[in-house]
Amino acid sequence: MTTLQPRSPYSDAELAALYPPTLELQRVQILLRHGERTPVNARFKNTGLPVHWPYCEAARNFRYVILSADRSWDTLHWKRRLETFGPNDAPALAAGPNGEVDSVCQPGELTDRGRETTLALGQRTRNLYVDQLGFLPASLDAASSHTIYLRSTPIQRALESTQQAFTGLYPPASRAPDLQPPSIVTRSFQDETLYPNEGACKRFAQLSAAFAERTAELWNDSPELAYVNKKIGKWMPKESPIVKVDSHPRLSGIMDTINATLAHGPATKLPSEFYNKQVVANIDRICTEEWFVGYQESNEYRKLGIGGAVGDITQRMVEHVSGKAGSGSDAGGDFKLSLSGCHDTTLAATLTALGAFNALSDKWPNYTSSIAFELFRRKDRPATPVTSSTGAIWPSKEQTWWSSLFSSSSSPPTTSPSARTPIHDMSTSERGRLDDYFVRLRYNDRPLTLPFCQQAGRHLEGDEGLCTLAAFKEAADSFTPKNWKAECSMNLGEPGLRPVVERPPGL
Repeated sequence: MTTLQPRSPYSDAELAALYPPTLELQRVQILLRHGERTPVNARFKNTGLPVHWPYCEAARNFRYVILSADRSWDTLHWKRRLETFGPNDAPALAAGPNGEVDSVCQPGELTDRGRETTLALGQRTRNLYVDQLGFLPASLDAASSHTIYLRSTPIQRALESTQQAFTGLYPPASRAPDLQPPSIVTRSFQDETLYPNEGACKRFAQLSAAFAERTAELWNDSPELAYVNKKIGKWMPKESPIVKVDSHPRLSGIMDTINATLAHGPATKLPSEFYNKQVVANIDRICTEEWFVGYQESNEYRKLGIGGAVGDITQRMVEHVSGKAGSGSDAGGDFKLSLSGCHDTTLAATLTALGAFNALSDKWPNYTSSIAFELFRRKDRPATPVTSSTGAIWPSKEQTWWSSLFSSSSSPPTTSPSARTPIHDMSTSERGRLDDYFVRLRYNDRPLTLPFCQQAGRHLEGDEGLCTLAAFKEAADSFTPKNWKAECSMNLGEPGLRPVVERPPGL
């Protein structure tokens, strides 16, 4: 529910079972939740919880790109201080509980603790894929720069977590001195599908509201919330004195503050009743249902909430297998490992849509949780020739970012015709290219088994956790939208809840 306690590295026996000699690891795509952060809103000030948290040392060390008078690029080293209202509305510097003014965090900002844990995630990733498996090179230079692909949502804490994880994976000493700066791919908010995007998808917002309303009807008068009220209700505001799913603050907002305080120091703690084990368990249970049960019951919810992100992951696997990696507009070249900074809602939505997470019993994802999508090939299958490395995270030494603006390329590349095509619409030869490829998911280093892949013929014989690529694509196809933006504008005003429950593939 809060800080992740990672497991120890895999033993030799575990490595031999997870990465058998008959299979060759081809590509890894990692979705990582950002690290620990401050609450997105200041709540429960009446308990003595400080509004301003002094856990952002990065605020002392910002470096931004600036244009100098001679038209060259330089960096400005500066530190941030926040201003707020003082007595009689006079301006005053925001300060932490002990008077700190130079390390004060913004709401929802990645904290020093969050930087530490995402750095550690990158270090664990290096230990597995570099030190134990030898899958990635120990260092990066111009020749190997295409190895890593970086992606993030446009939310700052996700971007900074991606940077921290990459630094753990390839610390400065492991990068060649003349290596160009890495590219991190982002999208504008209205185009982002790496998290369930209610702000840009009107129909998904309606669906979310419908399931949230149903959760409130089911739980507001329950014994579980009555117990929560008994313990913490006295700190609720007068205008909303009872803890409810849809109170102010909402139950999910209360959980946000509990989680953030649990992850940080003693100067920013709530009263002990907020950490009562049953209070925490009840809140987690109800909020997880509110936010994620829609993925268990509605295919439209799956499509609009997370189908675009799962479709992207699947597309990159198919493009790699077909030898057309890098041909799409967002492919990133034929990378070996990608890191995508995202959110708790991304991870739980992805797992629930694939049937690997139960919104009625599983726990909310911890800070710095991750899902690794691993693509394998039978070793007796000839290697697929790779025809392009367009879009690697580093530009070549011969081409700077400035010169790339004036590239003489005649036209942008087009997407592989089979990359997004549903498997049932692919030709026999296209489907044949997927043979002998397998997909495995690891959630916080725990291998998962997808329900859709348990049937005979849909997994590697003897290991249900290794789904055939064809079966994985079939499952993903079932909730990958054909045109996300267009479908976000469909069915507006229609009921969000339908009488027939549409289970995830395989359930």
